[in-house]
Formats: sequence, C-alpha cells, structure tokens
Amino acid sequence: MNSDHTYFTISINPQHSNSELSVLFGGEGKPVPLHKNGPAVYDYYLIHTVLSGEGTFEMQNRTYRCAAGDSFIIYPGELFSYVADADQPWHYTWVAFTGRAAGMLLSHIGISLQHAVIYGSNSRVIRHHYRRIRSCFRQSDHPALEDLESAGWLRLLLRELGQTNSHRLSVKPVTETEIDRQIGQAIRYLELQYTQSVSIEELARNLGYHRTYLCKMFKQSTGLAPMQYLFKIRMERAKQLLETSMTIDQVASSVGFNDALYFSKQFRKWTGAAPSVYRKELKA
Repeated sequence: MNSDHTYFTISINPQHSNSELSVLFGGEGKPVPLHKNGPAVYDYYLIHTVLSGEGTFEMQNRTYRCAAGDSFIIYPGELFSYVADADQPWHYTWVAFTGRAAGMLLSHIGISLQHAVIYGSNSRVIRHHYRRIRSCFRQSDHPALEDLESAGWLRLLLRELGQTNSHRLSVKPVTETEIDRQIGQAIRYLELQYTQSVSIEELARNLGYHRTYLCKMFKQSTGLAPMQYLFKIRMERAKQLLETSMTIDQVASSVGFNDALYFSKQFRKWTGAAPSVYRKELKA
C-alpha cells in the first residue's frame, strides 16, 4: 500500500513502443486528505478522471476545481500540481501515454493547454475503459499485442471524453447543405473504393438518392459525372504507380482493372500514351 493513499494500484506496460499512441501505465488510487503531487514536470501525457471526492489541479497558471466525473490532463513539459481536498479527498483513476499522434488526438476531442479539464463525464463508462487498459498488461507472452490492445482501449477512452467535451469540438459549417455533405461522402467513397468494382446504383442507394439525381448533383458540384470522377482517380493513381517497378498487370489490378489490355487502352485515352511508353518517358 502506498502510504499517501488508502487505496492504490498501478499497471505498467512492459513494452517499449514508438507507435503513434502507446499507453505507459495506468492506475487508480484514493489519496489521503491534502495529498499533493508537484509542482513537477512529466515527459508524457497523463489523464486523471475523478470518481468521487474533490481536489484542485493547476497548470499554465490556471486553477481548476475538479469533482466526480471531471477529468484533467497533464501535458509533457508543462509545470503542474494537484492536491486532494482536505475534507473529501478525491478517488481517481489515471492513464499515462505517449506517441506521435497523442497531441493531435487530444486536440480532436477539444483538449488543449488552455482547456485542460473536461467536466461531467459518465464515470461508470470511463472507469470501465480505465480498468480494461490496466488489465491488458502481463496477461500473455506477447507484450506487443498487449500494447496494441491497451492503445485501442485508450482510443475508446478518448472517444468517451470527447463525447462529454463535444461542445468544444468543431462542427460542419452551417452553410453546408445536406446534398453537399452527401456529395462529399460520395467523393470519399470513390477515393477509397476505386480499386473495387464500383456501382453508381449502389452508391446512390446507400446515400438515399435516385441514381439520376445523384449524378446530376455530383456533376453540378465537381464538373464530372461519378464514373468520370472515378476514372480520373484511377488514372491519376496509375500514373503514380507507373513510377514504381510494378508490372503493367499489377498496376492495372491496383486501380480496379481486371483486364490489363483494357486498362492500357483507357490509360492511353487519358494520357495520350500507353503505360509502357509513359513509363519510358518518365525515365527519359
């Protein structure tokens, strides 16, 4: 038992990871009245969520009073301190993490140095995610897999915090119409599915529009019919792949053509040169 806590548990990730998001450790504790951490600086991100009781968190010359359901976030390299209340010391749970995407993910859920506290989350759901993070470690002979699992639960935790903090999240412009949103979704679909057999009828059905209406609005927005837009995506990607050592058959298959000869004819129509000629011109 930690002498400064009436309850204390911690789980540490044994895997050293350089991934975009990795949990370092997680824990839960009930500190004694007026127990204080800091002033100090950490070299990782650390989120605490208060399960009961109260306390005070300070960072960037700001003071936050936190109670059950509130979460506060410590940033690496930032001087901080936090102290348990004298009468109702908090019971909290925490997770420390690092990674190339950590700061970006926090900004996506409305967290910043200027807004480092989220108020009023669903502590039951949050506590479940924290527990799952802690339970990941030393459960198998494969710490790399435990690292992946804990990062997944951390993402779910961040999602839940973001839902609570939704008033700070960016929203789509009020000028965007429903059809604009749907056309954007159709474009995104084509950009991701160009390697597959694409049916405009199925796309229209998924978006809830008649094929004719979707094609009309799509062309009005982009200047191209959906199949023309898809063809453009495929040809531009093919040009990129022809800069590699891939065969013409491999390039054709990678951009959604099962027939390499047909692909070559279509590519020539688009660029004015057959794929093999285009590749030679690139090397000239």
